[in-house]
Amino acid sequence: MLNKYKTLVFDCDGVVLNSNKVKTEAFYQAALPYGQPAAQALVDFHLERGGISRYEKFEWFLSTVVPGVEGPDYKTLLKSYAEEVMHGLLRCEVADLALLRKKNLDANWLIVSGGDQDELRDIFNKRNLISFFDGGIFGSPDNKSEILEREIAAGNINYPALFLGDSQYDFESAKQAKLDFMFVSGWSEWGNALDSQKFFTFAVGSLSECI
Repeated sequence: MLNKYKTLVFDCDGVVLNSNKVKTEAFYQAALPYGQPAAQALVDFHLERGGISRYEKFEWFLSTVVPGVEGPDYKTLLKSYAEEVMHGLLRCEVADLALLRKKNLDANWLIVSGGDQDELRDIFNKRNLISFFDGGIFGSPDNKSEILEREIAAGNINYPALFLGDSQYDFESAKQAKLDFMFVSGWSEWGNALDSQKFFTFAVGSLSECI
């Protein structure tokens, strides 16, 4: 199914790692000092904008939900979130990359994520996953569209190329970069994705179904 592609671009959360719930809970816990309604507002915003960086989400939270309210500042929120996420990402389920790689030896593999780039590289190294992604592991503060544009210009992404993602933002980023898009639904929090699946190259429940 994937043999025709020269490059595979993977989102991380919900595709390679079963980590969407980890990050959702981390947003809630970080914002909880402002109260449950405020924390839930951040969670709702996060779920509506899957794939966008934590930096944008916390900036929105402070400027829109709790402006002028006493509580943790931007740096403290980021620190609390990062600590919670690191704990969860080191323990969450991982897709069967080894089996998929055996069936897709010639393609260049990249991670393009909304997660923090340094954090991603550290986690992938600690979980012995970094060697699968010969094209590199990329994340915020650059957004996905910026990363894709840069890596295409550098010749690191070659067509035909496929983006494997689980959010509307993944889909929109792939479309803008003229990559085919595969919706990986098994761990996704994108509730209305199947209503739009006519726009996808194809949809699968998990990466194992790509083989």
